[in-house]
Amino acid sequence: MTTHHSTATALTGRTALVTGATRGVGFAIARKLCACGADVLLDYAEDEANAARAVGALAGLPGRADAVRADVTVDFDALCDEAGRRFGHLDVFVHNTSYFRPAPTLATTPEQVDRSLAVALRPLLTGASRLAGLMAGRSGRIIASSTGAHRVVPRYAGAGVAKAALESLVRYLAVELAGRGIAVNAVAAAKVDKGDGTVPAEVAKAITERTPGGRLTRPEDVADAVSLLCTDEAGWLQGQVVTVDGGLGLVAG
Repeated sequence: MTTHHSTATALTGRTALVTGATRGVGFAIARKLCACGADVLLDYAEDEANAARAVGALAGLPGRADAVRADVTVDFDALCDEAGRRFGHLDVFVHNTSYFRPAPTLATTPEQVDRSLAVALRPLLTGASRLAGLMAGRSGRIIASSTGAHRVVPRYAGAGVAKAALESLVRYLAVELAGRGIAVNAVAAAKVDKGDGTVPAEVAKAITERTPGGRLTRPEDVADAVSLLCTDEAGWLQGQVVTVDGGLGLVAG
């Protein structure tokens, strides 16, 4: 007889820090972790009203939520300090923040690429030791959100190059941190339908028709994959990029 276990309390007692967590995919991740019992600190860059709404929307879930304002490219040490002050330790870090300014590849400036790289790499590159300290003895999880690293997305060159570099950094960190009991992985997604009308109808139709699963990827799909990587059972996964796309990447042509 097969026994099905609920994930509703799979992360009870865990603590998590999620960057870019007050909207879109980041908010879906924060909500899923809270729903699984984790206490979550939501990082945001600017919009305090939106951060307050996000925290309010998570009220009543098994885990507790709070928000902290920080620019991850310059304030990451302070962000880690705040997580340590709130929790005393950290079990999960999800790096979801990205920088994207649409432009054709030939019109993409070095400054745009530099900014995309700074947002993608600097938190993990400069903060890995600090995160490892907060996760000492905790079977920690570091998870990066990555989209556009493997396929050419129109007007996405700067961000796509940065995400490719991020996935490479995930592999390097996985090797160096595995001995400390910390698993480092990434989750990649196809075009995500955030329900805000940013995916044009004709684009949505074309992607849906090509996707074996029959619909666009949703923020909740990415969040589900992140929560699975946070479980004890996923501890032996290291340096992997888990693709969440309903099978779209399997289809040729």
